[in-house]
Amino acid sequence: MAAPLIPATKPRHQSWLDLLVSIAAGAVLTTGIWAQTRGAVEARRPSPPAGDTTVHPFHEIGVASWYGEPYHGRRTANGELYDMNLMTAAHRTLPLPTYVRVTNLENARSVVLRVNDRGPFIDGRIIDVSFGAAQLLGFVCEGLVRVRVDEVGVTD
Repeated sequence: MAAPLIPATKPRHQSWLDLLVSIAAGAVLTTGIWAQTRGAVEARRPSPPAGDTTVHPFHEIGVASWYGEPYHGRRTANGELYDMNLMTAAHRTLPLPTYVRVTNLENARSVVLRVNDRGPFIDGRIIDVSFGAAQLLGFVCEGLVRVRVDEVGVTD
């Protein structure tokens, strides 16, 4: 007569304490990853090579977008309330606040904006300008435009 089949493994019983420890470990790991990512976003421009004493103002060419209504009245990265009608912008790495001249390369219009926020967080875009700035630059309907960004100055 054949022996009855016995399962090879016992069912695993996890206590509530083990479950809570697992959730806490996941939260700590997620927080650590978020902090590292935030640190990378907040990184400053690289310092000039050793021995280079000339000033190199920031210059960048790429795609700009604009942001408005959903963010209007929310806090920016430097703690101000975002006003979509003011001449402001969001950039990933420039110090806050920095003044930049943004030039629309399709119609040659340009405006000076104060960078007071972080973004854009979509690959391929170099700057987010406020709705008011997009109106003056002439690309509200298009949503995206190729621009040149030149640093005008940094304030403390």
